[in-house]
Amino acid sequence: MSTMARPVISAWSAVSPYGIGAGPFSDGVRSGRTTAAPLDTVRWQVPAGDAHLVPDFEVRQVLGKKGTRSMDRVTGLAVTAVGGLLEQPAADRERETGDRAALVLGTTTGSVASMMDFTRSSLVGDRPFDVDPAQMPNAVMNCAAGQCAIWYGIRGPNTTIAGGRTASLAAMSYATRLLASGRAESVLCGAAEEFSSARYWLEHHSRESGGGPALGEGCAMLLIQPADACSPERPALAEILSVKSRVATGADLAATLEACVRSALAAADVAAEDVWAASVSAAPGPAGTTEREVLASVVGDRALGRMPSVDALGDVSAASGAFQIAMVLAAAEGNPEAAGQPVVATSVDRDGSLSCAVLQLGA
Repeated sequence: MSTMARPVISAWSAVSPYGIGAGPFSDGVRSGRTTAAPLDTVRWQVPAGDAHLVPDFEVRQVLGKKGTRSMDRVTGLAVTAVGGLLEQPAADRERETGDRAALVLGTTTGSVASMMDFTRSSLVGDRPFDVDPAQMPNAVMNCAAGQCAIWYGIRGPNTTIAGGRTASLAAMSYATRLLASGRAESVLCGAAEEFSSARYWLEHHSRESGGGPALGEGCAMLLIQPADACSPERPALAEILSVKSRVATGADLAATLEACVRSALAAADVAAEDVWAASVSAAPGPAGTTEREVLASVVGDRALGRMPSVDALGDVSAASGAFQIAMVLAAAEGNPEAAGQPVVATSVDRDGSLSCAVLQLGA
């Protein structure tokens, strides 16, 4: 291992189909219980079936009525998850908010429901400009990140990264560059995905097989800081050794993903046989099968078997990578075998974008 100081993850939070907060998430990961539940077809206007929704999540009930009248679901999920991170007893609000704190949020498109509703209202109204101006901010994909910054006074760089299933790891890479360049002293980094009828129908019509896992939703956030910013209250849970990305074209997915994983391991100075655990993004269809086969061929089935699969949360798309990291941290907590071990997480999107992160778990 290189002795050069690298950024670390010192805290995390989650709003997931297991519930709101890191506690319910950790309990759910360890129990391995399913999160699928029948959909309310009247509310969501979709056919009967299952989905992995955050239980009892209503924005105004969770966050209160002030400032939430026009807040959409993905923004509510993100604001709740950021609050869960900053309101932990060990939080250092002076360092984790303010001018030297940044926020990086991964997404697919923001709230596709808000975008489609706003567009529809301009088409069905008496005149194209007969739209609700309060809904317009929701129709831009950086709305959720902006609202998180406003709610909690995060005045440093505020970035939204739209990268589909690879958005979480792309956000992590961006966060490490913000720290390396001195643009921020701490970064709240994660990704969010909402369930909506608009997303349901887009996925239904765009998936290659027309099937695939039921949709899920949620938001996971990581606190990424320089190693010397850690404290006994916020210890280093994992060191970020490397994050690499590539793009596969045509039939080159397997070879390109293997090259991406091996380049990330080389940059981290970690041998493939030393990887203790590995996590895949469980992409729908053949891409997900290829992802698992490639990772198994590089690090072995045993490493894959040590981590629960993120598809326990359903298809959480852009949030999958952030949830993968949260699952790794939750599964490693209290496990003496995990201390100091290297782990790998991969993301594969159907457009051919690939990412791989290598972490070293804290002692």
